[in-house]
Amino acid sequence: MTQEELFKKLIAHSKEYGYIFPSSEIYDGLGAVYDYGQMGVELKNNIKRYWWDSMVKLHQNIVGIDAAIFMHPKTWEASGHVGAFNDPLIDNKDSKKRYRADVLLEEHIAKLDEKIDKEVEKARKRFGESFDEAKFRTESPRVQEIQAKRDEVHSRMVKALTDNDLDALRQVIIDAEIVCPISGTRNWTDVRQFNLMFSTQMGATSDGSNTIYLRPETAQGIFVNFLNVQKTGRMKIPFGIAQIGKAFRNEIVARQFIFRMREFEQMEMQFFVRPGEELTWFHKWKQTRMRWHQSLGFGAENYRFHDHDKLAHYANAATDIEYKFPFGFKEVEGIHSRTDFDLGNHQKFSGKKIQYFDPESGESYVPYVVETSIGVDRMVLQVLSAAYTEEKLENGESRVVLRIPSAIAPVKAAILPLVKKDGLPEIAQNLLSKLKYDYVVQYDEKDSIGKRYRRQDAIGTPLCITIDHQSIEDKTVTIRYRDTMEQKRVPMADLPQIIEDEVSMKKLFRIIETEPEC
Repeated sequence: MTQEELFKKLIAHSKEYGYIFPSSEIYDGLGAVYDYGQMGVELKNNIKRYWWDSMVKLHQNIVGIDAAIFMHPKTWEASGHVGAFNDPLIDNKDSKKRYRADVLLEEHIAKLDEKIDKEVEKARKRFGESFDEAKFRTESPRVQEIQAKRDEVHSRMVKALTDNDLDALRQVIIDAEIVCPISGTRNWTDVRQFNLMFSTQMGATSDGSNTIYLRPETAQGIFVNFLNVQKTGRMKIPFGIAQIGKAFRNEIVARQFIFRMREFEQMEMQFFVRPGEELTWFHKWKQTRMRWHQSLGFGAENYRFHDHDKLAHYANAATDIEYKFPFGFKEVEGIHSRTDFDLGNHQKFSGKKIQYFDPESGESYVPYVVETSIGVDRMVLQVLSAAYTEEKLENGESRVVLRIPSAIAPVKAAILPLVKKDGLPEIAQNLLSKLKYDYVVQYDEKDSIGKRYRRQDAIGTPLCITIDHQSIEDKTVTIRYRDTMEQKRVPMADLPQIIEDEVSMKKLFRIIETEPEC
C-alpha cells in the first residue's frame, strides 16, 4: 500500500468514526474547511489541554490570555501583514490549477533527495555489511550528479525568495523542468503575490472606511496586551504569554486534508527576554518543544528540525519542527526569534510607550521575543497519521486500530456488558455513573463482544472493561488493553486507579521536565 493510498484510508476513517467531516457537506462542502465530529473535538481538546498545561502549569513564568479575533486595523499595519503577508503563486495554463511557487520547488528538491536515498539503499544491498554510506555519498558519480542539481535549485530558490524576485523564481521552475501534477505540462504563468488576509466591514457602512481583518495569526493579540499582562501579573523578564485561538488565511492553495485550511486554530506562546539573550532562549525552546512532541511516543526518527532558508521580516532565527506525514516531512511547529520587531512597531504605530523596566539592570527597554507556534489542526492530523494502523492478527483476522496516546485519546474507556440481561447492564451502568465524572467513557451493549472491541479499536479507546456473570459473584471485571489486546481480571474497585495510571498526562509531563528548566 502506497503512502497516498494510506492517506486516503485515513481520511475515510476519520469521517466514518466521527473525527472530521467536510464542512457544509449537504451543500457539497466548502473548500479547505472542515468540521470536527464527536471524536475529533475530544481529541482536539485533549491536544490543547496537553499543550496548555505543559506551558502554563509546568512554568511559573508563563501565563495565558484569550484575545479577541477582531483587532484595530493598525495592528496589521504595524505587524507588517498589510504590506508583506503574501504567497508567491503560479498557475498552470493547461490545468487551470494554482500552486505556491516555493512549494513546487521544495517538493522538487524533496524528490531529488529521495533519488539520492534510493541510490544509497541500492548500494547498501549490493555491498552488505562492508558498505560505507558516507564514502558512497561523496564518491558516487550518480549521487554527486543528483546532489549538484539539488543544491543549484535550492540556492537559486533561496536567492529568489530573499530578493523577492518573482521572475527569477519562475525561471527556476522552468529550468528545473517542473511539470503540473494534473496536466503534466510546463505551461506556467508569471509568479504573482497574493495577500492572505480576509477583510470585512465593522459597523453599518460598507464604504471601506471601517475595513478590518480576520486575524491571520494569534500572536498580535499577545503583543498588544504585553503591558497589561506584565503589570497586572507583576511578571518579571523572562516570562511568557500563551494563547489558543482561531486564525484565518485566504489560502489559495489549500490541500492535504486539514493540513492547510482557511480557518484554523493556533497554540502560540511568546516568550519575552532581555535583548542579546534571545538566541540562547531560542535554542532552549527548540529542545523543549521537540521533547514535547517526542514524548507522545511516535518515534524520534519521525521528527526533524528544518531551519528556514528565508527569514520572515521580523526574525533573526527560525526553525520548524517537521513530522513525517504520509505525504512527507512537513511543519507542525515553528520556533522563531522575533527580535523586538513587534513590540517596537506597536510602540511606533500606537504612539504608546511599550517598554519593560528591568529592576536588575535599572534600564528600560523593548523586550525581544522567542515564539513557539503550533497549528492545532496539524497536530490532530499528525496524531491520526501516526496512530492509524492496519494489522494482521495471529488468527488470520485483521483489525484497524488508532494507537492514539492514552493521555489524549478521545474516549478513555468503554464499558461493555457481556450480554443484555441477567443484571449485567445494570452493573455496567452503575460503573459508568461512577467513572464519568473523571473520564470520557462510553457504554456499548450492541453486537458481539468481538465486534465491540473492534469498534473501540477503530476509535482509539485504550481500555475496554467487560462485565460478565463472574462480576456478579466477586465484583471483578475483565480489562482489555487496546495496543496489546491483553486481558486481565481485576477488582472493580481498582478501576479508577488503573484508568488513571493508563491515561494520565503526568507521564508525558515528567518526560518534558527532564529537559533543562526554562
